[in-house]
Amino acid sequence: MASNKKEWLDWVKALVIAGVLAFVVRMFFFTPIVVDGLSMEPTLENGDHMIVNKISYNFGEPQRFDIVIFHATIQKDYIKRVIGLPGEHVAVQDDVLYINNQQVVEPFLEESKAQLTDKMYTEDFSLEQLPGGYETIPEGHVLVLGDNRGDSTDSRLLGLIPYDQLVGKAELLYWPLDRLRFVKD
Repeated sequence: MASNKKEWLDWVKALVIAGVLAFVVRMFFFTPIVVDGLSMEPTLENGDHMIVNKISYNFGEPQRFDIVIFHATIQKDYIKRVIGLPGEHVAVQDDVLYINNQQVVEPFLEESKAQLTDKMYTEDFSLEQLPGGYETIPEGHVLVLGDNRGDSTDSRLLGLIPYDQLVGKAELLYWPLDRLRFVKD
């Protein structure tokens, strides 16, 4: 009888420890998200399930083309791609991205751009035209755009995103299984 009680207490302790560990990992290290909307197509699709690395920006800063999740509102997180970094000037002219007046290739858009024949994939804009009217991106901020430039609420409407609003970096797409892969920049 005493051994059954001890075995039962061992199971309870193991479950409590597992629960606490799962809570800590989810709160501070990794969290699952579900893509909601079309703004990152074709890279990410509506309903894709992903794992977000929440600690990556505790040890480093966002890099160009990282796919990030950030707090857009109190109730809503968005997923977008980092395009501009602190100290940079960003513009798009004639469907070409310019960082500090230097052309930058966006390989993740090539296929989508090739399918268009009669319009631009990304409407022309410059950093000065975005909310805030900055000439360069200030320290501690990034400029983000969705890969589906015609259907994305991003820095063109929201303005620059402060680092403290970043939840983390998308790392792994795990569902649906036929799309299982690490998310590349």
